Amino acid sequence: MRKLLLSLACVLFLAGVTFAVDAVFVKYDAEKKALTVKEGDKEATYKVTDKTKVSIVGKDGAKEAEIGVLSKAKEGKTKLDITTDKDTVSEIKVKMGKKN
Repeated sequence: MRKLLLSLACVLFLAGVTFAVDAVFVKYDAEKKALTVKEGDKEATYKVTDKTKVSIVGKDGAKEAEIGVLSKAKEGKTKLDITTDKDTVSEIKVKMGKKN
């Protein structure tokens, strides 16, 4: 019983380490591998690694993409759902909406 409770506590702790955040794209610096997003009223900059998973989410579902797709994102208009681990992004979901 103790092993079960201890393993459950460890799983909950590890799940709490990563955070999913709704953000708006500001800029992506490919040289520095830095992604700047606006979360509410403040801007935050995160590191992007080769392990960062990028997907485009539309009405047809999610499709995997390369990190270079961020260079086509519109500043202040493209919505992102990012999963972070401290200051590093582990997953980016680019939300595609209706064209204006």
